[in-house]
Amino acid sequence: MKDPDHGEKPSESGASAAGRSEARTGAPRGGKGKRRRRKLSGSPSAIASGSGPSGEAGRPAALNEAEPSRKRKRRRRSKSARPQDQSVASGASAPALDAALSDKKGGQKRNRKARHRRGLQGRPLASADNPTTSLRPGERPGDTARPRNGDAAAQQQARPERLGAPFVAPGEPPAPLYAALDLGTNNCRLLVAQPTRPGQFRVVDAFSRIVRLGEGLGASGRLSDDAMERSVEALKVCAAKLGARSIRRRRLIATEAARAAANGEAFMKRVAEETGLELEIIDRETEARLAVSGCSSLVDRETRSVVLFDIGGGSSEIAVIRIGENRSSRLANHITHWTSLPVGVVTLSERHGGEHVTPQSFEVMVREVEAMLAGFESPSVDALASGSYGDGFHLIGTSGTVTTLAGVHLDLPRYDRRRVDGLWLSDDEVSAMQARLLSWDFAARAANPCIGPDRADLVLAGCAILEAIRRRWPSSRMRVADRGLREGLLTDMMADDGAWRRGRPRRHQRSFGSAQAGEERVKRHEGTEA
Repeated sequence: MKDPDHGEKPSESGASAAGRSEARTGAPRGGKGKRRRRKLSGSPSAIASGSGPSGEAGRPAALNEAEPSRKRKRRRRSKSARPQDQSVASGASAPALDAALSDKKGGQKRNRKARHRRGLQGRPLASADNPTTSLRPGERPGDTARPRNGDAAAQQQARPERLGAPFVAPGEPPAPLYAALDLGTNNCRLLVAQPTRPGQFRVVDAFSRIVRLGEGLGASGRLSDDAMERSVEALKVCAAKLGARSIRRRRLIATEAARAAANGEAFMKRVAEETGLELEIIDRETEARLAVSGCSSLVDRETRSVVLFDIGGGSSEIAVIRIGENRSSRLANHITHWTSLPVGVVTLSERHGGEHVTPQSFEVMVREVEAMLAGFESPSVDALASGSYGDGFHLIGTSGTVTTLAGVHLDLPRYDRRRVDGLWLSDDEVSAMQARLLSWDFAARAANPCIGPDRADLVLAGCAILEAIRRRWPSSRMRVADRGLREGLLTDMMADDGAWRRGRPRRHQRSFGSAQAGEERVKRHEGTEA
Protein backbone atom coordinates (compact mmCIF):
# COMPACT_ATOMS: atom_id res chain seq x y z
CA MET A 1 0.00 0.00 0.00
CA LYS A 2 1.08 3.58 -0.58
CA ASP A 3 0.89 6.39 1.87
CA PRO A 4 -0.69 9.58 0.52
CA ASP A 5 1.76 11.84 2.39
CA HIS A 6 4.27 13.95 0.44
CA GLY A 7 8.02 13.97 1.08
CA GLU A 8 11.43 14.87 -0.30
CA LYS A 9 13.98 12.38 -1.65
CA PRO A 10 16.41 11.16 1.09
CA SER A 11 20.14 11.78 0.70
CA GLU A 12 22.36 9.21 -1.04
CA SER A 13 24.19 7.93 2.08
CA GLY A 14 24.67 4.72 4.03
CA ALA A 15 22.14 1.94 3.91
CA SER A 16 19.58 4.18 2.18
CA ALA A 17 21.77 4.50 -0.92
CA ALA A 18 22.48 0.78 -0.98
CA GLY A 19 18.83 -0.02 -0.57
CA ARG A 20 17.91 2.29 -3.46
CA SER A 21 20.49 0.61 -5.67
CA GLU A 22 18.91 -2.78 -4.92
CA ALA A 23 15.49 -1.38 -5.63
CA ARG A 24 16.51 0.02 -9.01
CA THR A 25 18.03 -3.27 -10.19
CA GLY A 26 15.71 -5.85 -8.69
CA ALA A 27 12.35 -4.19 -7.98
CA PRO A 28 9.95 -3.54 -10.86
CA ARG A 29 8.37 -0.14 -11.25
CA GLY A 30 4.84 0.28 -10.02
CA GLY A 31 1.99 -0.20 -12.47
CA LYS A 32 -0.17 2.56 -11.01
CA GLY A 33 1.67 5.88 -10.75
CA LYS A 34 0.72 8.66 -8.39
CA ARG A 35 1.16 12.37 -8.80
CA ARG A 36 4.65 13.80 -8.85
CA ARG A 37 4.28 15.26 -5.38
CA ARG A 38 2.80 12.11 -3.93
CA LYS A 39 4.47 11.06 -0.70
CA LEU A 40 6.52 7.93 -0.19
CA SER A 41 5.00 4.51 0.23
CA GLY A 42 5.04 3.08 3.70
CA SER A 43 3.54 4.57 6.80
CA PRO A 44 5.79 6.86 8.84
CA SER A 45 4.82 4.90 11.91
CA ALA A 46 6.05 1.74 10.27
CA ILE A 47 9.33 3.36 9.17
CA ALA A 48 9.95 4.57 12.68
CA SER A 49 10.81 1.06 13.88
CA GLY A 50 13.93 1.02 11.68
CA SER A 51 15.11 4.56 12.43
CA GLY A 52 17.08 6.13 15.24
CA PRO A 53 15.75 8.37 17.95
CA SER A 54 17.01 11.58 16.31
CA GLY A 55 14.85 13.78 14.10
CA GLU A 56 11.09 13.75 13.85
CA ALA A 57 9.22 10.87 15.39
CA GLY A 58 8.32 8.21 12.87
CA ARG A 59 11.02 9.09 10.24
CA PRO A 60 14.68 8.12 9.77
CA ALA A 61 17.17 10.67 10.92
CA ALA A 62 18.82 10.85 7.49
CA LEU A 63 15.56 11.94 5.94
CA ASN A 64 14.98 14.63 8.54
CA GLU A 65 18.46 16.05 8.04
CA ALA A 66 18.07 16.31 4.26
CA GLU A 67 14.53 17.67 4.32
CA PRO A 68 14.00 21.43 4.77
CA SER A 69 12.04 22.51 7.81
CA ARG A 70 9.16 23.89 5.75
CA LYS A 71 8.72 20.49 4.11
CA ARG A 72 8.59 18.83 7.51
CA LYS A 73 5.95 21.31 8.64
CA ARG A 74 3.89 20.61 5.56
CA ARG A 75 4.18 16.88 6.15
CA ARG A 76 3.14 17.27 9.79
CA ARG A 77 0.08 19.24 8.75
CA SER A 78 -0.79 16.60 6.19
CA LYS A 79 -0.38 13.84 8.80
CA SER A 80 -2.64 15.62 11.29
CA ALA A 81 -5.33 16.26 8.68
CA ARG A 82 -5.60 12.72 7.29
CA PRO A 83 -5.65 9.30 8.96
CA GLN A 84 -2.59 7.15 8.64
CA ASP A 85 -2.52 4.04 6.52
CA GLN A 86 -2.05 1.09 8.85
CA SER A 87 -1.79 -1.57 6.17
CA VAL A 88 2.04 -1.50 5.92
CA ALA A 89 3.85 -3.93 8.15
CA SER A 90 5.50 -2.41 11.19
CA GLY A 91 8.85 -4.03 10.28
CA ALA A 92 9.36 -2.22 6.99
CA SER A 93 12.99 -1.58 6.18
CA ALA A 94 14.94 1.10 4.33
CA PRO A 95 15.18 -1.02 1.13
CA ALA A 96 11.39 -1.10 1.02
CA LEU A 97 11.39 2.68 1.29
CA ASP A 98 13.85 3.01 -1.59
CA ALA A 99 11.80 0.64 -3.70
CA ALA A 100 8.84 2.91 -3.15
CA LEU A 101 10.92 5.87 -4.34
CA SER A 102 11.73 4.06 -7.57
CA ASP A 103 8.08 3.09 -7.88
CA LYS A 104 7.09 6.75 -7.57
CA LYS A 105 9.61 7.93 -10.14
CA GLY A 106 8.31 5.51 -12.75
CA GLY A 107 4.77 6.90 -12.55
CA GLN A 108 5.54 10.60 -12.83
CA LYS A 109 4.68 10.85 -16.55
CA ARG A 110 1.34 9.21 -16.09
CA ASN A 111 0.58 11.49 -13.16
CA ARG A 112 0.83 14.57 -15.36
CA LYS A 113 -2.17 13.31 -17.34
CA ALA A 114 -4.32 13.21 -14.21
CA ARG A 115 -4.19 16.91 -13.42
CA HIS A 116 -7.85 17.24 -14.26
CA ARG A 117 -8.54 15.39 -10.98
CA ARG A 118 -7.23 18.32 -8.97
CA GLY A 119 -9.57 20.24 -6.77
CA LEU A 120 -9.27 23.78 -5.46
CA GLN A 121 -5.74 25.17 -5.16
CA GLY A 122 -4.40 22.19 -7.15
CA ARG A 123 -5.12 19.61 -4.44
CA PRO A 124 -6.24 16.19 -5.67
CA LEU A 125 -9.92 15.39 -5.27
CA ALA A 126 -10.91 12.85 -2.65
CA SER A 127 -10.88 9.33 -3.99
CA ALA A 128 -14.28 7.70 -4.39
CA ASP A 129 -12.95 4.37 -3.08
CA ASN A 130 -11.70 5.91 0.17
CA PRO A 131 -14.77 7.45 1.79
CA THR A 132 -13.16 7.53 5.21
CA THR A 133 -11.05 10.52 4.17
CA SER A 134 -14.17 12.74 4.10
CA LEU A 135 -15.71 11.50 7.35
CA ARG A 136 -16.07 13.72 10.39
CA PRO A 137 -14.96 12.58 13.82
CA GLY A 138 -17.50 10.06 15.06
CA GLU A 139 -18.86 9.29 11.59
CA ARG A 140 -18.67 5.86 10.06
CA PRO A 141 -18.54 4.71 6.46
CA GLY A 142 -22.05 4.38 5.10
CA ASP A 143 -23.49 7.26 7.14
CA THR A 144 -25.47 9.88 5.20
CA ALA A 145 -23.10 12.67 4.20
CA ARG A 146 -23.93 16.12 5.50
CA PRO A 147 -22.64 19.15 3.59
CA ARG A 148 -20.02 21.16 5.43
CA ASN A 149 -19.93 24.92 5.43
CA GLY A 150 -16.89 25.03 3.18
CA ASP A 151 -17.88 22.12 0.93
CA ALA A 152 -19.42 23.85 -2.09
CA ALA A 153 -19.80 20.64 -4.08
CA ALA A 154 -21.81 18.95 -1.33
CA GLN A 155 -23.98 22.01 -0.88
CA GLN A 156 -24.67 22.09 -4.61
CA GLN A 157 -25.81 18.46 -4.48
CA ALA A 158 -28.04 19.24 -1.52
CA ARG A 159 -29.84 21.96 -3.47
CA PRO A 160 -32.34 21.03 -6.21
CA GLU A 161 -30.93 21.55 -9.68
CA ARG A 162 -32.49 24.29 -11.85
CA LEU A 163 -30.60 23.80 -15.07
CA GLY A 164 -31.61 26.22 -17.80
CA ALA A 165 -33.96 28.20 -15.57
CA PRO A 166 -33.49 31.99 -15.64
CA PHE A 167 -32.30 33.72 -12.50
CA VAL A 168 -35.19 35.05 -10.48
CA ALA A 169 -34.73 36.42 -6.98
CA PRO A 170 -36.90 34.99 -4.20
CA GLY A 171 -40.23 36.77 -4.15
CA GLU A 172 -39.83 38.34 -7.62
CA PRO A 173 -41.76 36.90 -10.58
CA PRO A 174 -40.29 36.80 -14.08
CA ALA A 175 -41.17 39.45 -16.63
CA PRO A 176 -44.80 39.04 -17.74
CA LEU A 177 -45.79 37.83 -21.19
CA TYR A 178 -47.86 39.83 -23.66
CA ALA A 179 -49.51 38.51 -26.82
CA ALA A 180 -50.71 40.28 -29.97
CA LEU A 181 -52.57 38.69 -32.88
CA ASP A 182 -53.37 40.39 -36.20
CA LEU A 183 -55.77 38.69 -38.61
CA GLY A 184 -55.38 40.72 -41.77
CA THR A 185 -56.65 40.42 -45.31
CA ASN A 186 -53.66 38.37 -46.39
CA ASN A 187 -51.87 37.11 -43.26
CA CYS A 188 -52.51 35.76 -39.79
CA ARG A 189 -49.73 36.80 -37.40
CA LEU A 190 -49.03 36.22 -33.71
CA LEU A 191 -46.33 37.56 -31.39
CA VAL A 192 -45.64 36.66 -27.74
CA ALA A 193 -43.07 38.89 -26.04
CA GLN A 194 -41.56 40.07 -22.75
CA PRO A 195 -40.68 43.70 -21.96
CA THR A 196 -36.95 44.36 -21.64
CA ARG A 197 -35.34 47.79 -21.87
CA PRO A 198 -37.58 50.88 -22.07
CA GLY A 199 -39.50 50.82 -25.33
CA GLN A 200 -38.23 47.37 -26.30
CA PHE A 201 -39.25 43.76 -25.84
CA ARG A 202 -37.95 40.24 -26.48
CA VAL A 203 -39.97 37.93 -28.74
CA VAL A 204 -40.70 34.62 -27.00
CA ASP A 205 -42.86 33.02 -29.69
CA ALA A 206 -44.13 33.98 -33.14
CA PHE A 207 -46.37 32.63 -35.86
CA SER A 208 -47.22 33.83 -39.37
CA ARG A 209 -49.22 32.21 -42.15
CA ILE A 210 -50.66 33.49 -45.43
CA VAL A 211 -54.40 32.79 -45.27
CA ARG A 212 -55.80 35.28 -47.87
CA LEU A 213 -58.94 35.93 -45.86
CA GLY A 214 -59.93 38.71 -48.28
CA GLU A 215 -59.71 36.51 -51.37
CA GLY A 216 -62.70 37.30 -53.59
CA LEU A 217 -64.00 39.94 -51.18
CA GLY A 218 -63.88 42.76 -53.74
CA ALA A 219 -66.17 40.91 -56.13
CA SER A 220 -68.65 39.31 -53.74
CA GLY A 221 -68.50 41.51 -50.67
CA ARG A 222 -68.34 38.40 -48.48
CA LEU A 223 -65.66 36.12 -47.03
CA SER A 224 -65.46 32.87 -48.98
CA ASP A 225 -65.77 29.48 -47.30
CA ASP A 226 -62.26 28.42 -48.31
CA ALA A 227 -60.76 31.65 -46.99
CA MET A 228 -62.56 31.29 -43.66
CA GLU A 229 -61.49 27.65 -43.37
CA ARG A 230 -57.82 28.56 -43.95
CA SER A 231 -58.05 31.31 -41.38
CA VAL A 232 -59.68 29.11 -38.73
CA GLU A 233 -56.95 26.49 -39.12
CA ALA A 234 -54.28 29.14 -38.62
CA LEU A 235 -56.10 30.56 -35.60
CA LYS A 236 -56.22 27.10 -34.02
CA VAL A 237 -52.43 27.05 -34.11
CA CYS A 238 -52.37 30.46 -32.45
CA ALA A 239 -54.83 29.29 -29.78
CA ALA A 240 -52.59 26.31 -28.96
CA LYS A 241 -49.57 28.60 -28.60
CA LEU A 242 -51.45 30.99 -26.33
CA GLY A 243 -52.86 28.16 -24.23
CA ALA A 244 -49.39 26.74 -23.61
CA ARG A 245 -48.17 29.93 -21.88
CA SER A 246 -49.25 32.13 -19.02
CA ILE A 247 -50.13 35.38 -20.78
CA ARG A 248 -50.66 38.46 -18.66
CA ARG A 249 -52.43 40.52 -21.34
CA ARG A 250 -53.34 39.83 -24.92
CA ARG A 251 -55.11 41.70 -27.67
CA LEU A 252 -56.43 39.94 -30.76
CA ILE A 253 -57.60 42.06 -33.69
CA ALA A 254 -59.02 41.69 -37.18
CA THR A 255 -58.68 44.39 -39.83
CA GLU A 256 -60.03 45.33 -43.27
CA ALA A 257 -61.31 41.96 -44.51
CA ALA A 258 -63.48 41.35 -41.46
CA ARG A 259 -64.36 45.04 -41.35
CA ALA A 260 -65.60 45.24 -44.95
CA ALA A 261 -67.21 41.81 -45.36
CA ALA A 262 -70.95 41.45 -44.89
CA ASN A 263 -70.38 38.23 -42.94
CA GLY A 264 -67.42 39.55 -40.92
CA GLU A 265 -69.24 39.51 -37.57
CA ALA A 266 -70.59 36.03 -38.19
CA PHE A 267 -67.07 34.84 -38.93
CA MET A 268 -65.82 36.28 -35.62
CA LYS A 269 -68.48 34.23 -33.79
CA ARG A 270 -67.37 31.10 -35.61
CA VAL A 271 -63.75 31.79 -34.64
CA ALA A 272 -64.75 32.11 -30.98
CA GLU A 273 -66.69 28.83 -31.07
CA GLU A 274 -64.02 26.76 -32.84
CA THR A 275 -60.83 28.25 -31.40
CA GLY A 276 -61.86 29.99 -28.18
CA LEU A 277 -60.27 33.26 -29.36
CA GLU A 278 -62.23 36.51 -29.07
CA LEU A 279 -61.13 38.81 -31.90
CA GLU A 280 -62.11 42.47 -32.11
CA ILE A 281 -62.60 44.26 -35.42
CA ILE A 282 -60.75 47.57 -35.15
CA ASP A 283 -61.52 50.72 -37.11
CA ARG A 284 -59.15 52.37 -39.57
CA GLU A 285 -57.98 55.12 -37.23
CA THR A 286 -56.93 52.57 -34.62
CA GLU A 287 -55.13 50.62 -37.30
CA ALA A 288 -53.19 53.70 -38.37
CA ARG A 289 -52.20 54.55 -34.78
CA LEU A 290 -51.05 50.98 -34.12
CA ALA A 291 -48.87 51.02 -37.23
CA VAL A 292 -47.19 54.20 -35.99
CA SER A 293 -46.69 52.79 -32.48
CA GLY A 294 -45.06 49.67 -33.88
CA CYS A 295 -42.44 51.72 -35.76
CA SER A 296 -41.68 54.32 -33.10
CA SER A 297 -38.17 52.98 -32.39
CA LEU A 298 -37.17 53.52 -36.05
CA VAL A 299 -37.76 57.28 -35.89
CA ASP A 300 -34.47 58.91 -34.95
CA ARG A 301 -34.23 61.70 -32.41
CA GLU A 302 -33.19 64.23 -35.03
CA THR A 303 -36.20 63.45 -37.23
CA ARG A 304 -38.81 66.21 -37.24
CA SER A 305 -41.43 64.95 -39.73
CA VAL A 306 -42.30 61.56 -41.19
CA VAL A 307 -44.86 60.10 -43.56
CA LEU A 308 -45.47 56.54 -42.43
CA PHE A 309 -47.48 54.11 -44.56
CA ASP A 310 -48.66 50.54 -44.08
CA ILE A 311 -49.62 48.75 -47.31
CA GLY A 312 -51.94 45.95 -46.28
CA GLY A 313 -53.90 43.31 -48.11
CA GLY A 314 -57.23 45.13 -48.19
CA SER A 315 -56.39 48.68 -47.10
CA SER A 316 -53.44 51.03 -46.82
CA GLU A 317 -52.96 53.37 -43.87
CA ILE A 318 -50.97 56.60 -44.14
CA ALA A 319 -50.04 58.88 -41.24
CA VAL A 320 -48.32 62.26 -41.27
CA ILE A 321 -46.18 62.72 -38.14
CA ARG A 322 -44.77 66.10 -37.11
CA ILE A 323 -42.66 65.82 -33.99
CA GLY A 324 -41.26 69.27 -33.43
CA GLU A 325 -39.09 70.03 -30.42
CA ASN A 326 -40.94 68.21 -27.62
CA ARG A 327 -41.17 64.53 -28.42
CA SER A 328 -43.74 62.42 -26.60
CA SER A 329 -42.97 58.93 -25.36
CA ARG A 330 -45.70 57.70 -27.72
CA LEU A 331 -45.06 58.56 -31.35
CA ALA A 332 -48.75 58.17 -32.18
CA ASN A 333 -49.42 61.36 -30.20
CA HIS A 334 -47.63 63.31 -32.96
CA ILE A 335 -49.96 62.23 -35.77
CA THR A 336 -51.39 65.36 -37.38
CA HIS A 337 -53.10 63.82 -40.41
CA TRP A 338 -54.01 60.27 -41.35
CA THR A 339 -56.02 58.35 -43.94
CA SER A 340 -56.93 54.79 -44.78
CA LEU A 341 -57.27 53.92 -48.45
CA PRO A 342 -59.73 51.13 -49.26
CA VAL A 343 -57.15 49.39 -51.43
CA GLY A 344 -54.43 46.87 -50.73
CA VAL A 345 -52.27 44.35 -52.54
CA VAL A 346 -55.00 41.69 -52.66
CA THR A 347 -57.84 43.92 -53.83
CA LEU A 348 -55.70 45.83 -56.36
CA SER A 349 -54.16 42.69 -57.88
CA GLU A 350 -57.59 41.08 -58.22
CA ARG A 351 -58.93 44.11 -60.11
CA HIS A 352 -55.97 44.50 -62.48
CA GLY A 353 -54.35 41.07 -62.51
CA GLY A 354 -51.23 40.27 -60.55
CA GLU A 355 -49.60 37.51 -62.54
CA HIS A 356 -49.04 39.31 -65.84
CA VAL A 357 -48.24 42.97 -65.23
CA THR A 358 -47.00 45.24 -68.01
CA PRO A 359 -45.64 48.76 -67.62
CA GLN A 360 -48.95 50.06 -68.94
CA SER A 361 -51.11 48.09 -66.47
CA PHE A 362 -48.71 49.07 -63.69
CA GLU A 363 -49.23 52.76 -64.51
CA VAL A 364 -53.00 52.26 -64.45
CA MET A 365 -52.77 50.88 -60.91
CA VAL A 366 -50.57 53.79 -59.80
CA ARG A 367 -53.02 56.39 -61.12
CA GLU A 368 -55.95 54.68 -59.42
CA VAL A 369 -54.22 55.04 -56.05
CA GLU A 370 -53.17 58.61 -56.87
CA ALA A 371 -56.83 59.48 -57.39
CA MET A 372 -57.63 58.16 -53.93
CA LEU A 373 -54.83 60.26 -52.41
CA ALA A 374 -55.99 63.39 -54.16
CA GLY A 375 -58.84 63.79 -51.70
CA PHE A 376 -56.57 63.49 -48.67
CA GLU A 377 -55.96 66.91 -47.15
CA SER A 378 -52.51 66.90 -45.59
CA PRO A 379 -49.43 69.14 -45.52
CA SER A 380 -47.54 69.23 -48.77
CA VAL A 381 -44.02 68.00 -49.04
CA ASP A 382 -42.83 71.61 -49.22
CA ALA A 383 -44.42 72.32 -45.84
CA LEU A 384 -42.89 69.17 -44.34
CA ALA A 385 -39.44 69.77 -45.80
CA SER A 386 -39.15 73.48 -45.00
CA GLY A 387 -39.14 75.75 -41.98
CA SER A 388 -38.83 74.21 -38.54
CA TYR A 389 -39.71 70.78 -39.95
CA GLY A 390 -37.11 70.80 -42.70
CA ASP A 391 -34.50 68.71 -40.91
CA GLY A 392 -34.98 64.97 -41.03
CA PHE A 393 -38.04 64.46 -43.23
CA HIS A 394 -38.31 60.99 -44.75
CA LEU A 395 -40.67 58.08 -45.46
CA ILE A 396 -41.15 54.92 -43.40
CA GLY A 397 -42.73 51.90 -45.02
CA THR A 398 -44.05 48.98 -43.00
CA SER A 399 -45.45 46.22 -45.17
CA GLY A 400 -44.54 43.13 -47.12
CA THR A 401 -44.03 45.27 -50.19
CA VAL A 402 -41.18 47.37 -48.83
CA THR A 403 -39.52 44.44 -47.03
CA THR A 404 -39.61 42.47 -50.28
CA LEU A 405 -37.96 45.36 -52.12
CA ALA A 406 -35.25 45.49 -49.45
CA GLY A 407 -34.60 41.75 -49.68
CA VAL A 408 -34.29 41.90 -53.47
CA HIS A 409 -32.04 44.95 -53.19
CA LEU A 410 -29.70 43.07 -50.83
CA ASP A 411 -29.75 39.91 -53.01
CA LEU A 412 -30.47 37.78 -49.97
CA PRO A 413 -30.35 34.00 -50.54
CA ARG A 414 -33.26 33.84 -48.10
CA TYR A 415 -35.21 36.52 -46.32
CA ASP A 416 -33.45 37.78 -43.18
CA ARG A 417 -35.42 40.14 -40.96
CA ARG A 418 -32.30 41.25 -39.06
CA ARG A 419 -30.81 42.73 -42.22
CA VAL A 420 -34.02 44.21 -43.56
CA ASP A 421 -35.61 45.86 -40.53
CA GLY A 422 -34.35 49.44 -40.24
CA LEU A 423 -32.62 49.45 -43.64
CA TRP A 424 -32.34 52.78 -45.46
CA LEU A 425 -33.08 52.90 -49.21
CA SER A 426 -32.45 55.93 -51.38
CA ASP A 427 -35.03 57.18 -53.86
CA ASP A 428 -32.92 55.88 -56.78
CA GLU A 429 -32.58 52.45 -55.18
CA VAL A 430 -36.35 52.11 -54.72
CA SER A 431 -36.95 53.10 -58.35
CA ALA A 432 -34.35 50.58 -59.53
CA MET A 433 -35.93 47.75 -57.53
CA GLN A 434 -39.41 48.52 -58.84
CA ALA A 435 -38.13 48.54 -62.42
CA ARG A 436 -36.31 45.26 -61.80
CA LEU A 437 -39.42 43.54 -60.48
CA LEU A 438 -41.51 44.91 -63.32
CA SER A 439 -39.08 43.38 -65.83
CA TRP A 440 -39.54 39.88 -64.34
CA ASP A 441 -42.34 37.57 -65.34
CA PHE A 442 -44.43 35.64 -62.83
CA ALA A 443 -42.08 32.62 -62.77
CA ALA A 444 -39.03 34.79 -62.11
CA ARG A 445 -40.77 36.57 -59.25
CA ALA A 446 -41.92 33.27 -57.75
CA ALA A 447 -38.38 31.89 -57.94
CA ASN A 448 -36.90 34.76 -55.95
CA PRO A 449 -36.36 33.61 -52.32
CA CYS A 450 -37.55 36.95 -50.91
CA ILE A 451 -40.83 36.82 -52.84
CA GLY A 452 -41.88 33.22 -53.36
CA PRO A 453 -44.97 31.85 -55.11
CA ASP A 454 -47.36 33.12 -52.42
CA ARG A 455 -46.47 36.78 -53.06
CA ALA A 456 -45.49 36.69 -56.71
CA ASP A 457 -48.91 37.94 -57.85
CA LEU A 458 -49.15 40.62 -55.13
CA VAL A 459 -45.78 42.34 -55.06
CA LEU A 460 -46.30 44.57 -58.13
CA ALA A 461 -49.67 45.75 -56.87
CA GLY A 462 -47.88 46.78 -53.67
CA CYS A 463 -45.22 48.57 -55.72
CA ALA A 464 -47.98 50.52 -57.49
CA ILE A 465 -49.35 51.75 -54.15
CA LEU A 466 -45.82 52.62 -53.03
CA GLU A 467 -45.19 54.55 -56.24
CA ALA A 468 -48.34 56.63 -55.73
CA ILE A 469 -47.22 57.49 -52.18
CA ARG A 470 -43.73 58.46 -53.38
CA ARG A 471 -45.21 60.76 -56.03
CA ARG A 472 -47.42 62.39 -53.40
CA TRP A 473 -44.57 62.89 -50.89
CA PRO A 474 -41.22 62.82 -52.71
CA SER A 475 -38.33 62.05 -50.38
CA SER A 476 -34.67 61.35 -50.89
CA ARG A 477 -34.74 58.32 -48.58
CA MET A 478 -37.06 55.71 -47.17
CA ARG A 479 -36.63 53.49 -44.13
CA VAL A 480 -37.83 49.88 -44.19
CA ALA A 481 -39.71 48.52 -41.18
CA ASP A 482 -40.35 44.80 -40.77
CA ARG A 483 -42.91 45.45 -38.08
CA GLY A 484 -46.46 46.68 -37.84
CA LEU A 485 -49.71 46.17 -35.96
CA ARG A 486 -48.51 43.39 -33.67
CA GLU A 487 -45.57 45.44 -32.46
CA GLY A 488 -47.89 48.40 -31.97
CA LEU A 489 -50.28 46.29 -29.90
CA LEU A 490 -47.45 45.02 -27.70
CA THR A 491 -45.94 48.48 -27.27
CA ASP A 492 -49.27 50.00 -26.23
CA MET A 493 -50.13 47.22 -23.77
CA MET A 494 -46.71 47.36 -22.11
CA ALA A 495 -46.82 51.14 -21.90
CA ASP A 496 -50.31 51.08 -20.40
CA ASP A 497 -49.15 48.62 -17.73
CA GLY A 498 -46.01 50.63 -16.98
CA ALA A 499 -43.88 47.62 -17.85
CA TRP A 500 -40.87 49.87 -18.52
CA ARG A 501 -41.34 52.11 -15.44
CA ARG A 502 -40.95 49.49 -12.75
CA GLY A 503 -37.22 49.87 -12.49
CA ARG A 504 -36.61 46.14 -12.18
CA PRO A 505 -33.33 45.63 -10.26
CA ARG A 506 -30.29 44.25 -11.97
CA ARG A 507 -29.54 40.56 -11.77
CA HIS A 508 -26.76 40.92 -9.22
CA GLN A 509 -28.95 43.10 -6.97
CA ARG A 510 -32.07 40.96 -6.81
CA SER A 511 -30.86 38.54 -4.16
CA PHE A 512 -30.20 41.36 -1.69
CA GLY A 513 -33.79 42.66 -1.53
CA SER A 514 -35.84 42.18 1.59
CA ALA A 515 -38.91 39.96 1.76
CA GLN A 516 -41.11 43.01 2.07
CA ALA A 517 -39.63 44.50 -1.10
CA GLY A 518 -40.26 41.20 -2.86
CA GLU A 519 -43.92 41.30 -1.83
CA GLU A 520 -44.24 44.85 -3.16
CA ARG A 521 -42.71 43.80 -6.47
CA VAL A 522 -45.21 40.96 -6.77
CA LYS A 523 -48.08 43.39 -6.28
CA ARG A 524 -46.75 45.70 -8.96
CA HIS A 525 -46.56 42.77 -11.40
CA GLU A 526 -50.11 41.56 -10.77
CA GLY A 527 -52.51 41.84 -13.70
CA THR A 528 -55.50 40.22 -15.29
CA GLU A 529 -55.41 38.17 -18.43
CA ALA A 530 -57.40 39.81 -21.16
